[in-house]
Amino acid sequence: MARRAAPEINAGSMADIAFLLLIFFLVTTTMDTDIGITRILPPPVKNKNENVDVKDRNVLKILINSHDLMLVNGKPGSVATLPQRVEDFMALHPNNPKYPEIKEKYFPQLGKKVMMTKGIVSLKNDRGTSYEMYIKVQNALAKAFDEMKDQASMKYFGVPYKDLVNQKKIDLINELVPIRVSEAEPENVGGQ
Repeated sequence: MARRAAPEINAGSMADIAFLLLIFFLVTTTMDTDIGITRILPPPVKNKNENVDVKDRNVLKILINSHDLMLVNGKPGSVATLPQRVEDFMALHPNNPKYPEIKEKYFPQLGKKVMMTKGIVSLKNDRGTSYEMYIKVQNALAKAFDEMKDQASMKYFGVPYKDLVNQKKIDLINELVPIRVSEAEPENVGGQ
């Protein structure tokens, strides 16, 4: 008795179907996007042994402990009021020893000297600080500096900062309102 040959299945169309399914799943699947903090890092320190002396009045100290509680210059603070505290601290308060010193800087683009603060925001977190609290504080700081940039843009160009299209104007506002945030290495402040 002779054996019959089994009919072959055409596998060419299976490869086409698999390819189409792969394309379908790639197109319809949503990917989680990483969120991050947009920050321009300062240039590397040229002389690491150099001791930079910053007066205490020029620094707004923000400390977050392992319980996500915040101290602003040694007093309890909240994320909700942080943008206003930062804006007030960084605003010009001539001859007031409770606020940062003021310097004058010449801007050739404006053709005049502009008064600027020497203020710096210092942020220090406990190692146990939650990521959510860290991001909330970073967002509050970004909101404060964005508002200050909007104010400067309105003052000099009559439009909000986000609506500026001329790169020279954007660079000028960034120079007038630099993001002066110093972030220290986390440590075990809260005792965990």
